[in-house]
Amino acid sequence: MKTYNDMYLDARRKLRASGVSSHDLEARLIVSHATGKTREEYVASSRFYVTDPEITRAVDDMVERRLKGEPVAYLVGEWEFYGLPIVVKNSVLIPRVDTELLAEVSINLLKRRGWQTRVLDLCAGSGCVGLAIAANVPNCRVVLADISDEALSICRTNMLNNRLTRQMTAIEVDVTEPAPSLLGSFDIIVSNPPYIPTNDIPKLDPSVRDFEPLSALDGGPDGLYLIRAIVNNWSTLLKPGGMLALECGIGQANAVREIMDDVGYKDITTHTDTGGIERVVVGKK
Repeated sequence: MKTYNDMYLDARRKLRASGVSSHDLEARLIVSHATGKTREEYVASSRFYVTDPEITRAVDDMVERRLKGEPVAYLVGEWEFYGLPIVVKNSVLIPRVDTELLAEVSINLLKRRGWQTRVLDLCAGSGCVGLAIAANVPNCRVVLADISDEALSICRTNMLNNRLTRQMTAIEVDVTEPAPSLLGSFDIIVSNPPYIPTNDIPKLDPSVRDFEPLSALDGGPDGLYLIRAIVNNWSTLLKPGGMLALECGIGQANAVREIMDDVGYKDITTHTDTGGIERVVVGKK
């Protein structure tokens, strides 16, 4: 009979042997999820024996799925973003550290704008960016918007889990259509839209290409289809002096600047992520 620690060590060994770089963390996440224990509870019970064979089978199943490429975030159903627990399923992208830059830039802009600011998060996915903003700018009101019913359901779950329902709402929109004026005006519009060029999709890491939703990755022939749509269709909802903040991919920042400049945005700036990539472009209406 194995102890909880034995089960963790077995999972870690298998993940390490297959080349998983974060084998320690992922083994802990898998064992903790399968046993229904928090990290602290798992550590406290690590020397206890596992008496339920279903737990052992669950860990083995999750490890096998991970070895086939499935991201650990989908296996455990949750990932951290900007200090918040975010529920994720394979109908939304897994929150990335790179995207925390979009949240951070937006939070800093909003803190300068005073009380009762309004935020629109387009192509919201799990809602991670808008949730981070709401959690760190208590006086703001955030609208999460996405075309996917499944994504909006996950947004609402995350709003509830993070106790942010009073500040937030989630609605269905299509960014390729004109923005409905009934939504009112916003101090800032943020978006992490699909921006991978279509021909680059097959080159993505299999854990992304084969498991994350294509609709949240594919940005059209040059990766900028949705970015153009947002700039052209949704800028009308910004208040005078309002800001548009967009995440983009490697080598796209200059093109995004030009798209924003063409419709009259001013004071356009780019912000670099921890990898040295110009990841976020911000402009003022």
